[in-house]
Amino acid sequence: MSESIDLIQAMILGFVQGATEFVPVSSSGHLVLVPWLLGWPAPSLLFDTLLHWGTLVAVLIVFWREFLAMASAWVQSIVRRSLADPDARTAWFIVVGTVPAVAAGLFLDDLLESFFLNPLAVGCFLLVTALLLWLSEQLVLRSGGGRALAQMQWLDAAAIGVAQALALLPGVSRSGSTIAAGLARGIRRDQAARFSFLLGTPAILGAGVLQLVKVSGEDASALTQQAAPILVGFVVAAVTGVVAIRVLLSYLRNHTLYVFSGYCLVVGAATIVWYLVR
Repeated sequence: MSESIDLIQAMILGFVQGATEFVPVSSSGHLVLVPWLLGWPAPSLLFDTLLHWGTLVAVLIVFWREFLAMASAWVQSIVRRSLADPDARTAWFIVVGTVPAVAAGLFLDDLLESFFLNPLAVGCFLLVTALLLWLSEQLVLRSGGGRALAQMQWLDAAAIGVAQALALLPGVSRSGSTIAAGLARGIRRDQAARFSFLLGTPAILGAGVLQLVKVSGEDASALTQQAAPILVGFVVAAVTGVVAIRVLLSYLRNHTLYVFSGYCLVVGAATIVWYLVR
């Protein structure tokens, strides 16, 4: 991480990561745009990884009971060769939904990484997020109702997994694309959001491990040299993430995604205009 990253910058970036990882407006896109707009150095891969692990901690804090139940049910499903338990099915759905992102990350790593250096690309992808959220709500209006998480099917998990792979592009919201895919498959908003957060856990963990392997040679010393900003960013991301998860789950029980679609539309368009003007 650059030595010029101070505690205030780390705190702000931790807040941005914690809020936008779960609110469907793209955390990766905001972590590109905020330093660019404020004239800060771009966060290092190490700092970015630990911010994401802060939000991973947030998911584990909020859903620890669900994860324990799913882990136990998953083992039992293998022993008994049965998927009668809804928790076991959810666990297997997470496995299925993780595969597309893993494949995309392994085979398209260099291409995806190039987009993180381009604010114009982020602006364009934010418009994609805005469109996905708007279209998903249009589908809800036409179909009505919605299924619970316990009623998910294998095709639902695969479709949501493909949407998560799309979110490897900075500016395409991971939570936004997966919630939108869940809505398109007829799953209720709050239930789609819950599965989105659960599904993101192995993806965030795996991506973080791969990034740490990349920086283990050249940037490992930054962990000790900049321990204070890294710790501050990590803690702020975790705390903000817990609040963001709880607020969004409550919000989506009775509200639509249109406000987030509008936000992504405005920020994406403004980014493109500002980039071209500059």
